[in-house]
Amino acid sequence: MRILLLIITLLISPAAFSQSESTKAAITADSKAEFPGGQTAFRNEFMKMVRAYVDITAYAVNGKFSFVLTIDEKGKMSELKIYPKVKYDEEFRQDMEFAMKRIKKKWKPAMKNGVPVSSNIIFEINFSSEHSDEEY
Repeated sequence: MRILLLIITLLISPAAFSQSESTKAAITADSKAEFPGGQTAFRNEFMKMVRAYVDITAYAVNGKFSFVLTIDEKGKMSELKIYPKVKYDEEFRQDMEFAMKRIKKKWKPAMKNGVPVSSNIIFEINFSSEHSDEEY
């Protein structure tokens, strides 16, 4: 009986303690998320909020920055990543997130088989110590 119990324990234990990876399958959307007026309208609105609410001179931001923005199934901006990283990166990201949250218009979410899905939007902005580009 002990041998049977030992064998069962040995057979079950690796499965109980093994690490399983849950991977998200990449979703390829039928249509991309859209901002009312297009991406140029979003950039203009975003830069308007940055100028109004963020002291950009407080950061060492010079050059082109890529913003990766997650648009959820409801059309709300839910996550922001910024590349490349800068000095005081967390504060910079928080300030940029604050400026984005000031934008009141909702995105039209990406669609997959007629169902809204979460998606990422990538846009770039060129910052310099004196200003940020108005032209995209």
